[in-house]
Amino acid sequence: MSRMNLKILLPARVFAQETEVLRIVAETPRGSFGLLPRRLDCVALLEPGILTYETEDAGEVFVAIDEGVLVKAGANVTVSVRRAISGVDLEGLRNAVETEFLTLTEHEQVLRSVMAKLEIGFMRRLVSFHNE
Repeated sequence: MSRMNLKILLPARVFAQETEVLRIVAETPRGSFGLLPRRLDCVALLEPGILTYETEDAGEVFVAIDEGVLVKAGANVTVSVRRAISGVDLEGLRNAVETEFLTLTEHEQVLRSVMAKLEIGFMRRLVSFHNE
């Protein structure tokens, strides 16, 4: 029976690395997304949520993840995210996603909006300076 290799990457380190993974379920902007070993190669954007994977030894494992990207190439699945939290308590992980990841995402959206306004103002001043 074919299996997958899963690697969860954070910006500064490898968060988790598993072999012999039977299945993976992640959350995308369009809903839950499942992977089995023989699925075609793909790339998917991930939303903050719970990544679930299953191995024969550990059973179901739940990891709270921030937004990121999942890439399946052959038997290798790589998940690259900003932050991840592992745990056995599914409700606790769901709360962590809601409080830490989603709140920060709202903060980042406000910050991006402010930065866009600053950039627009800078570009307007640059254009007016150029026209003088």
